[in-house]
Amino acid sequence: MPSSTKTGTPPHQREGASLSHGLKQRHLSMIALGGVIGAGLFVGSGAGIAAAGPSIVIAYTVSGLLVMLVMRMLGEMSAAYPSSGSFSAHAERAIGPWAGFAAGWSFWILLCTAVGLEGIGAAHIVSGWLPGTPEWLWVALFMVVFCGTNLAAVKNFGEFEFWFAALKVGAISLFLVLGVLAIAGVLPGTDAPGASNLTDFLPHGSNGLIIGLLASVFAYGGLETVTIAAAESEDPVKGVASAVRTAMWRIALFYIGSMAVVVTLVPWDSEEVVAKGPYVAALDHLGIPGAGQLMNVVVLVALLSAMNANIYGSSRIAYSLVQRGQGPQALGRLSGGVPRTAVLVSCVLGFVCVLLSYWRPDDVFKWLLNMIGAVILVVWIFIAVSQLLLRRRIEREAPERLVVRMWAFPYLTWVALAGMVAIFVLMARQPDTRVQLYSTGAMTLALAAAGYAWQRARAAR
Repeated sequence: MPSSTKTGTPPHQREGASLSHGLKQRHLSMIALGGVIGAGLFVGSGAGIAAAGPSIVIAYTVSGLLVMLVMRMLGEMSAAYPSSGSFSAHAERAIGPWAGFAAGWSFWILLCTAVGLEGIGAAHIVSGWLPGTPEWLWVALFMVVFCGTNLAAVKNFGEFEFWFAALKVGAISLFLVLGVLAIAGVLPGTDAPGASNLTDFLPHGSNGLIIGLLASVFAYGGLETVTIAAAESEDPVKGVASAVRTAMWRIALFYIGSMAVVVTLVPWDSEEVVAKGPYVAALDHLGIPGAGQLMNVVVLVALLSAMNANIYGSSRIAYSLVQRGQGPQALGRLSGGVPRTAVLVSCVLGFVCVLLSYWRPDDVFKWLLNMIGAVILVVWIFIAVSQLLLRRRIEREAPERLVVRMWAFPYLTWVALAGMVAIFVLMARQPDTRVQLYSTGAMTLALAAAGYAWQRARAAR
């Protein structure tokens, strides 16, 4: 058996020993909490509501249950073997180097592209407040700020995310309180809507629910960051265990709860739900002066937070891959405990994506978006398969490492895998997502083939 598949940490996987450990427990706790409240929730949920209507609550519940299982599996492995490579390192240990290569580099491409997309979204909001200012200039400014933050020290990333997350958590908690008061009819100046907006529960039938389900799945992307960051915390095992154990109520409250409030307060077919976003539309509907614009500030913060987190995550994934001999050595250079070359390259590629959105929006940029469309599902499959293979091995060789345990193993792991396969089938049925599925599949196969060729070449030395 290759050394990379044993439970003991091989030398080329000890990347955590070189990285700094500047993240405190409060940083990790807030990264876990704020990571649930991502740009996908604020920005992308409007399209899901327009397709599924009030049944979007069912869609978010189903996808939320799947995400809870994925986080539990990932938490089990990350608590046992904290690594900045997270699921990529676990896939290498469980399946083989080719799997770690494919999972890691596909996720790196996803994060670098997402940096650019979030920069574009944030710039669009700011240029709306300051008409006439070029969006690309705002993106460049955000990129410089967060690149500088991530270049300096990991504690700077932690501080930014701590305060970003605190603002997001505070804002969405206030939104939930105001929404529940309005639904109960005790908010001054508002009438209780009752169930009037919920009567047409499945306006577009099962097809609308499927579209809403697919939209909700991708809104959960970004939860993996906490397991990447854990490797640079003071107590990685404690941090991962705490984040995973509280994932259930965080997903239930912030995602499912807020969707229920939105569709109860605002008619699902309101144009504002898509045009302004569901949260802004709900607050405007309540007639609270300035509340809608305040929520736009929160959406901006969510985008900037995701941008910051993705620069961090992409640099650490790249660094981990290089440390395991799966990438160009330049990306693995450390300075002050920070992989600064990896940070710079990730930022540059993110800005290249922004430029492509202006220069080649209809071909190259569209192709790039399709290629990353289903990466998160591919990563989840690697997580589930890795956990199936590693669990028995850990129980046999190092049971003391099982600080976090997957529920009802192996049955719920198989249920999660079946759910992922079902989502792939649903994507293949929808014209819009079918292209994403095939494009992501082609990229994953190409990376897996490259990883396998590298694995065979190294074995032959």
